[in-house]
Amino acid sequence: MAEHATEAPKPRSPECLAKLARMNAALSHREGDRVPISDFFWGGFIERWRKELGLPDDASPYYYYDLDWIVTITNMDPRIQSFETVRENASEVVVKTGFGAVIRKKYDFPMPEFIAWDVDTIEKLEAFEFDAPDDTRRYFEAGDNQIAGVGDGFQRNSPAWIETVKGLRPDFPVYGSMIECSECLTRLVGQENTMLWIGMYPKRMGRAINRIGQFYLDCLKAEIEAGRGLLDGMVIWGDFAYTRSMFVSPLYWREYFKPWVEAMVTLCHENGLPVIYHGCGNVSAVLDDFVEMGVDAYNPLEAKAGLDAVKLRRMYQQRIGFCGNSDIQVWETGDEALIRKEVLHRLNAAKGGGYIFQSDHSVTSRVSGRTYDTILKLVRQYGTYPLELGEFDEDV
Repeated sequence: MAEHATEAPKPRSPECLAKLARMNAALSHREGDRVPISDFFWGGFIERWRKELGLPDDASPYYYYDLDWIVTITNMDPRIQSFETVRENASEVVVKTGFGAVIRKKYDFPMPEFIAWDVDTIEKLEAFEFDAPDDTRRYFEAGDNQIAGVGDGFQRNSPAWIETVKGLRPDFPVYGSMIECSECLTRLVGQENTMLWIGMYPKRMGRAINRIGQFYLDCLKAEIEAGRGLLDGMVIWGDFAYTRSMFVSPLYWREYFKPWVEAMVTLCHENGLPVIYHGCGNVSAVLDDFVEMGVDAYNPLEAKAGLDAVKLRRMYQQRIGFCGNSDIQVWETGDEALIRKEVLHRLNAAKGGGYIFQSDHSVTSRVSGRTYDTILKLVRQYGTYPLELGEFDEDV
């Protein structure tokens, strides 16, 4: 990638350096000056927030609130290609992506619908060919990619990743990101096929998982090299659970999925990058494994899946950090008393360090802009060390 060497980065602001120290303290499981705060925001929320607070059309919560970190997304599509438009009208678009997934995005709906996958048999999965992990288009060129382009919003020709990183870096700690095997399978073949084929062909699927794992480990290596000197940490995406439990047995996950997560964590740490692992659902059965692997913080710790960062802090003390867990369903009520109780309860998880305040998934369009404004002010007011949480103080 030498021909794509980046220009010298712009100097970081003093505020950015303070945020970086704050994040590094949290991910080293120590108390900093205050509890870091950021989030992942739905486009519908941002529109509502701008309207309710009377902000300009280009206002960003990250800049408006001077949030403490931000994550960026490379082109992780197995095949690098422009979206193939299946149909499009004023209300929706249906495209086929580099995952071979056919996805319907209704503009008025918050999330897309997966309709079909080209890879619809295990034989096709075994024969599937990936474009090179170090293809420079993934990091240095604009283009369509599924993860950045088809979600709660829809975007074609996403900007070059490296330019996004350089643009954000003077103001925020910037994290790269990479999916792992479980997230790839959801997008490449669908969750139903994944579970069915694991049940029918456990060894064959194990070999397929290993091939996917190696591919995304190599993508991670290439991303670290492309962003060398510009990244402050890494997010590994890998949803593998639902509200009650995991999609696969803990034994199968440990045999085939865990080794690749561990290899990614090790690679990041070898390059001085702390790791936040994002895995939705109830992951209680394997949370000890993430402690063992040295994951610096787990996200999002969904409250609706029965997880509570305060209880987890009592169990694990400072052996792992927690990122998220504030109940978005409470935020959506707009009830100030309930929200105050919710926010201050979660801040108990920050005692001793190791907690980043965020929602337990992302900020949805059902959350009002004024509610988020209130939450931000609460965290800034009560999240300064030493923590004083008054009637909501709990022993951890």
